[in-house]
Amino acid sequence: MRFIYIISACSLFGLAGCGGNTGTTSNSTTDTTKSQPKVAAAPIQSKLNDQGTQMLMNVVEKYYILKNALVATKADDADAAATALATITDSFRTYVQKDNSGVALKPYLDTIITQSKIASSIKDESCEKQRLAFGPLSSAMFGMLKAADLKNAHVYQEYCPMAFNEKGAHWLSDDSDIKNPYFGKKMLECGEVTAVLK
Repeated sequence: MRFIYIISACSLFGLAGCGGNTGTTSNSTTDTTKSQPKVAAAPIQSKLNDQGTQMLMNVVEKYYILKNALVATKADDADAAATALATITDSFRTYVQKDNSGVALKPYLDTIITQSKIASSIKDESCEKQRLAFGPLSSAMFGMLKAADLKNAHVYQEYCPMAFNEKGAHWLSDDSDIKNPYFGKKMLECGEVTAVLK
């Protein structure tokens, strides 16, 4: 009987010890969480004013739609996305031409518009010819974002060494996961992150 009491007492102490540690850890974690203010995501910024930055991000979003269509090898979606990208980039170019801060962006914008129009004019179910235009378009997009000093947008520059007969090519993504627009399902995860605009 005495043995049973000893085992019961040890069990209670063991439970109290585990509960005490868990409680202490939980309370200290809770206290720490309560004492630290929630950090809001930093607003997206660039050298442009707020309206210009918003327009810049609209261009980026249209680019992502085109990239995703190429990843999925959906030629019709890629055509529509390239047309939309050319249109919104042209509007953005008109906007920044009114402001001297946009002068550095003009060569990049011209290339984005030209390559988007080429991609939208090509009818190719395999998307291979559209992807040829996407390479220089992506390089111009990254150059434009760097020239605009874009911050807090978490744009990932990714690179596939196998693209264009192993010449290699970059693209941009809003995610660090590799989804290769130059090969689609053939080699979806071929590539690596080479730079991040945070």
